[in-house]
Amino acid sequence: MFVGNLPSDASEDGVRELFSEFGTVRSIQLASDVFTGRCRGFGFIEMEGHEARAAIAGLDGKTFGGKSLKVRYEDTRGRGRGSKKRRRR
Repeated sequence: MFVGNLPSDASEDGVRELFSEFGTVRSIQLASDVFTGRCRGFGFIEMEGHEARAAIAGLDGKTFGGKSLKVRYEDTRGRGRGSKKRRRR
């Protein structure tokens, strides 16, 4: 899942605690600033399908650290270099 609009002081532990209310969190990757180490405002959470759907329903729009979260389904497969589909001519 994609989670956006995180506060700059968000930590993996805090986000894990928030999402754990809906099931087991397999992994968390928060984007952080290279120089300051602070959260850049978004990240990716991995959970089981039904638990992820419950987390999306329960957390999208919820206030966390004074900000309204944006939680969406994100398929991380195919991300990275060369993942764009080529158009056939």
